[in-house]
Amino acid sequence: MTDFLYLVSGLLILIKCADLMVAGSVSVASKLGVSTLVIGLTVVSFGTSLPEMLVSVNAGIDGNSDLAISNVVGSNIANVLLILGCAAIIRPLPVKNSTLVSEIPFSLTAALLLGFLANAAIFSTIPELSISRVDGAILVFFFFLFLLYIYKTSVADNIADEVPVQQLSRTRELIYLVGGVAGLYIGGQLVVDGAVNVAASLGVNDVVIGLTIVAVGTSAPELVASTVAAYRGHTDIAVGNVVGSNIFNILWVLGLTSILAELPFDVVSNTDLAIVAGSSALILVSMAVSRTNTILRWHGVTFVLLYIGYLAYVVDRG
Repeated sequence: MTDFLYLVSGLLILIKCADLMVAGSVSVASKLGVSTLVIGLTVVSFGTSLPEMLVSVNAGIDGNSDLAISNVVGSNIANVLLILGCAAIIRPLPVKNSTLVSEIPFSLTAALLLGFLANAAIFSTIPELSISRVDGAILVFFFFLFLLYIYKTSVADNIADEVPVQQLSRTRELIYLVGGVAGLYIGGQLVVDGAVNVAASLGVNDVVIGLTIVAVGTSAPELVASTVAAYRGHTDIAVGNVVGSNIFNILWVLGLTSILAELPFDVVSNTDLAIVAGSSALILVSMAVSRTNTILRWHGVTFVLLYIGYLAYVVDRG
């Protein structure tokens, strides 16, 4: 009963705080003359990635590398297939050219880079695969390159949003942003704690827990933030949040975690990494199919069905 209450209260906190953070972020973007896409790629992405960072860092320090890695990998898969899918079902999601040619390929490259670094030992005399501290430093370096790109984008992008924006006072913006991020962190933790305890009581192993229940739990902030943004018509935040979170998760969360503690890597996880890269590529495929740079509702349905199939595969793999 306690675990169930954690789940319900956590979700309620997530829903309300995601709404506050989206409203505050859009208001800040409007006043600064920065597109909501940039805000989605930075402020919202960082806030919604806090649960992944907490879980992975704690798991890495505790020596549970399976949970640390599978949490990030599973969350990235959920971000694209589940979250973008649900957001697109609510409202078709136009994708800006800059996202199509820069941010999505950057996300795909981050997944491929992680796969290369995790398997680099194959080309050396070291018999065991791992994400070393040096690998972590490389990931963090590319993360700062991404931030540099975002800074240059924010300077160059003066395009006004077509969706009417509610202007908030600076005090309310600060309260909405800080309170929203804090609430997402607390709500995400409540969801994860409840979900992990339920799964542990069922005797499920750490990899399955990380790829399914923990991944979905830590992705709950992204799910709520993106669906709320889509419902409000701020599709740039819905897309930017997902793409930005995937980049944050791989380059910053796993980078920081592996710097603090080297993470042994199971070769079985290569399949999941391939699905991370494939899901990012699937966004590009959907753009090509629609010919309108838009993730349509039927694309969203397809994404969600693919995610359900992936969950079934993970549980069957055990």
